Amino acid sequence: MRRTRRNDRFLKGAELPEKLQLSAEMAAVVADAKILIMASPTQYARGTLEKLARFGVTDAQLVVNVAKGIEISTLKRLSEICAELLGEINYCVLSGPSHAEEVFRGMPTAVVVASQNQAHTELVQQSFMNETFRVYTSDDVVGVELGGSLKNVLAIAAGVCDGMRLGDNAKAALLTRGIAEMARLGQKLGGRPETFSGLSGLGDVIVTCTSGHSRNRYVGEELGKGLKLEAIIESMGMVVAEGVATAKSAYALARRQDIATPIINEIYASLYEGKDPRETVRALMTRSARPERD
Repeated sequence: MRRTRRNDRFLKGAELPEKLQLSAEMAAVVADAKILIMASPTQYARGTLEKLARFGVTDAQLVVNVAKGIEISTLKRLSEICAELLGEINYCVLSGPSHAEEVFRGMPTAVVVASQNQAHTELVQQSFMNETFRVYTSDDVVGVELGGSLKNVLAIAAGVCDGMRLGDNAKAALLTRGIAEMARLGQKLGGRPETFSGLSGLGDVIVTCTSGHSRNRYVGEELGKGLKLEAIIESMGMVVAEGVATAKSAYALARRQDIATPIINEIYASLYEGKDPRETVRALMTRSARPERD
């Protein structure tokens, strides 16, 4: 990347600015940094944070997490993993509908940054915001983290709809009921209801469930066409679809909290129990009648 100023494996066609310095030495990178951006995929974040813990994070530094997911082995969110490994640090989560392919091209994008400290969210807002990248602030860390995580499971479900060519009605119903399900579980875990109607909830659901850039939607689409998960993952190489792991974490969390999550349950069954997607659709459509608020 230093030589070519490109990273075509993960962001094909993007020219990396000359002022962007690249290093494999973590100690040198973090020593004088005011903001540390945590971008390791969630299932690998623990290893990265264990390395960071060797150097420590000072009171003058701010960790900004941009990964989305829930750790399978512990069912912890990234803020909880950071607290476990790094102690009391300054932490923010930045999330929302923001495919990198469009951000680097300067296409209009809006996201949200959340922290329990308003000064930290305002610092990130001022540091990241420009005429094509708009940043809003929130104090709901739990809701923003869960919205960014759970929407990836819905994206797999949306991809199944596309792969099976079920049409617009089915996809609209799936997204609407999926957001209600996401909010129900999210509120039980401590998030606020309005957060799931915001950028990290509804906004991210829309972009991830409809975009051709979405890796999670791609996984679902291939499932809907009849491919098995192992073959789909192999075809993606090193590219990570966080929703595959998050489906397992979200399923376990919902069982722990005794929350009804029929869409998450069916995606889990398709991914990990080999259930035919046609059967998952039938299972969702033939559930007992109920009020919309349920």
